[in-house]
Amino acid sequence: MTPTTDRLDTFLGAVAATLPDLTITQDPDLLDPWLTDWRGRFTGRACALASPDSTHQLASLVRLCAAHGVPIVPQGGNSGMSGGATPDVSGEALLLSLRKMNRIHAIDSAARRVTCDAGVVLQTLHEAAEAQDLRFPLTLGGKGSATVGGLISTNAGGTQVLRHGSMRALVLGLEAVLADGQVFSMLTPLKKDNRGFDLKQLLIGSEGTLGIVTAATLKLLPAVAERVVIWAGVPSLHAARKLLLHCEESMGDALEGFEVMPSASLDAVIEHLPGARAPLGEPHAWHVLIEVVADRAGAATLRDGCETTLASAFEAELVEDAVMSANETQAEAFWLLRETVAPAERARGPAVQHDISVPVELMPDFVEETAPLIEAKWPGVEAVAFGHLGDGNIHYHVIAPAATDARLWQEGEGKQISRYVHDLVTRWGGSISAEHGIGQLKRAELARLGDPVALSMLHAVKHALDPKGLLNPGKLI
Repeated sequence: MTPTTDRLDTFLGAVAATLPDLTITQDPDLLDPWLTDWRGRFTGRACALASPDSTHQLASLVRLCAAHGVPIVPQGGNSGMSGGATPDVSGEALLLSLRKMNRIHAIDSAARRVTCDAGVVLQTLHEAAEAQDLRFPLTLGGKGSATVGGLISTNAGGTQVLRHGSMRALVLGLEAVLADGQVFSMLTPLKKDNRGFDLKQLLIGSEGTLGIVTAATLKLLPAVAERVVIWAGVPSLHAARKLLLHCEESMGDALEGFEVMPSASLDAVIEHLPGARAPLGEPHAWHVLIEVVADRAGAATLRDGCETTLASAFEAELVEDAVMSANETQAEAFWLLRETVAPAERARGPAVQHDISVPVELMPDFVEETAPLIEAKWPGVEAVAFGHLGDGNIHYHVIAPAATDARLWQEGEGKQISRYVHDLVTRWGGSISAEHGIGQLKRAELARLGDPVALSMLHAVKHALDPKGLLNPGKLI
């Protein structure tokens, strides 16, 4: 036996003796599906897969890991975009599944909050809130697999950040197991609390490198009583930005989503999605999807308000054409077009994807100035931007020339392009990760481009809370 094998065997024996009720396996058939990230970019190995069913059981397991020097890779729905929940290739790490910790403990309708385990799937949370005539105001394409713990650990965004913010704004209380097995418990929300640092915020977005989120108290809102989705055609991204400002002024808090996509993205979706058709009769350079919602108090006047906003937008020549959803079926059809952009793009061939942000007011200039630079520097590629214009977060993808070998291109020109895009984003005062996290995908780029003082602070916090470096090693920093 090698020293590593001997140590891991001793560890697994201690786990079996100390935690006989813990679900843990080394069966390759059970392990393999969780060893590759959602995008298929990273594949690792693990000494075992553990699935605790309570915070107490998890804390005991973490103490054993600390005693035996076994790294831990926490995993929720394995739907992340940056390889943040995939172990390395050494096979020394314990893969930790939180999916059995999936209880919704309480929904307080009067206080509009819910307390639940980290393994609760986002769609399940939506359904539980809706049953109480409430809603959790964060959604994304992977809602059927993404878990609360994963969303908190990556500070997930989605299509409703414009009005409600990312997960940081929605977490009222938090519970987590720290690297030494201690339990940080601050689930009770307080409107005012000045006892030093807001420690829960330190854990939100830390990607499992400072603690393992086990439960949370989350903000809920009244259920949507009326919804209108508008599809508009505009001549440019600058025009879309002007339309956004107009909608914000006219619609106020009713404006919940503002998404953009270029004509090339819509064309790809129409080709890819069976039965899909363009919402507008004529082609437009850019398309805008606007979601406006109201609770019961504002439901009766919502549609009239949308019509007034659109009429004034036409009068101000902010839109070329637009259509309002007549019913919920049409509203969902509009959103399906937006949500199919990424799958349609993947069907076209290899691409490098960038989840970036710049100051909201600079996004139109950034896209219009940088896309030609990239297309000139790498002839044959196509730079495509789509996504959440309202919060300055655009998915900025560069599609490879036709008939390109995907792996060779991504490892060669693709990496050069990503480095160049990140340089541009940094020069414009933006971020190389707006909502998908750093994981292992962007770790080197964060080290290269991050502010030295900020990076030093990140490392200091990591060392203070996880001095042995056992929590999700190789991720973030």
